[in-house]
Amino acid sequence: MNVSIVGAGISGLSVAISLRRTGHTVTLYDRSTLLNEVGAAINVPPNVGRVLLPWGLDPEKSRFVASRGMDFCNHKTLEPIFRVDHSTKAADVWGVELYFAHRVDLHEALKRLATEEDGPGVPAKIVPGTEVVEFDPETPSITLSNGTRVTSHLVVAADGINSRAVEVVLGEARPLLPANTVNCCFRFLVPWNILAEDENTNPFLNGHEGRAKVHSDVESKIRLVSYPCRGHEVMNFVCLLYDDKMSLDKEDWHASVPKDELLRKFQGNVALDAHHRHYPNRSKATDVKRWPLLYRKPIQTWSKHLMTLAGDAAHPLLPHKAQGGAQGIEDGIALGLALSGLTSAAPKWQVQSRLAVYEDIRVKRASLQAVLSNTGYDEPIPDEIHDYLEGKPVPDTVEAQMKISYGYDVMRHIVQKMKEKVDPEFKVPSGFFPARK
Repeated sequence: MNVSIVGAGISGLSVAISLRRTGHTVTLYDRSTLLNEVGAAINVPPNVGRVLLPWGLDPEKSRFVASRGMDFCNHKTLEPIFRVDHSTKAADVWGVELYFAHRVDLHEALKRLATEEDGPGVPAKIVPGTEVVEFDPETPSITLSNGTRVTSHLVVAADGINSRAVEVVLGEARPLLPANTVNCCFRFLVPWNILAEDENTNPFLNGHEGRAKVHSDVESKIRLVSYPCRGHEVMNFVCLLYDDKMSLDKEDWHASVPKDELLRKFQGNVALDAHHRHYPNRSKATDVKRWPLLYRKPIQTWSKHLMTLAGDAAHPLLPHKAQGGAQGIEDGIALGLALSGLTSAAPKWQVQSRLAVYEDIRVKRASLQAVLSNTGYDEPIPDEIHDYLEGKPVPDTVEAQMKISYGYDVMRHIVQKMKEKVDPEFKVPSGFFPARK
């Protein structure tokens, strides 16, 4: 089949890799030029690492940092309150490491796998600087801002949290809302050596090799998260807080904000004390981004006619459990395999039946992760979680929540569903996991 994917971010590229390896021809349309991927750092957890590595992603070449664990620290003393260690169990328990990555490095690795000429299947084509202004799920087709109408056998909307395709699928607007606990985050990167050379910031690096640290002031709804990326060359910082002046209609997610704004937000609060205040000053962070944190109640329908959703378009996740990118990758894996074996001659009903398999695999799983991601590990889990646990106990410990996130095997799930719903003899296509080079 010829498939049009709207959005060439992490989820769109994951869909493209999966589809090309199950026999489809893919074109991705993205309104950006792809010259400057937005974002800072990202987790690459075991639930997707188990597929990304066999796909051919090389974490060492991509400068991923293998996580040794996570420290939850006192926001006053900076000392760990409790620790979660990955070094002794991540690979043994989950089958693969948890990695910290720069978002650009992950994006580049996925783009290579999607477009490489010598990979399995037909290389995906990316058309950058192309905005999609209209979706027609019945034809199906997309209309570009220059008036060009592109038809295909399937449209996949993976164009992010503000995708217009959501309203097309649901038949009604489903507005995004500010998150309840924290609704704003500031992100910045600082080279490791810059922090190491300053006596004021060097102590903060102690114990940070391969570890994430979370400093929480729960009462004030403030959290500082930090971890290394790019082979320990860069430290990633995320400052989360509640801002009652956050205006969604005026926010520019791509724009930098004055560093003084971040300092003012934390002024007088122990979560970013005098010790921390060195990081975003002029000699440390060179660029600070501010992002609104938005929430949408999980939707239970992702597809309409011959169009479906993936990634943030289907399920925007808050960053508290670091599963946003991972869930988009899981979508890509599942969608490609759900459409395995279909050709351009497949009737509409057959494509729709496979999209129903895709939804069966992904909707409950992504909804569960979305609800879990609404709060930090040190906050109560929303009651909404009961809608998606399917009788399982509430994961009320850090370890239990990690088990739900990291222990999930999307490959096992999709193979099981394909055998149940499509073909009892279903097998993963031989080219899906090529021999690593």
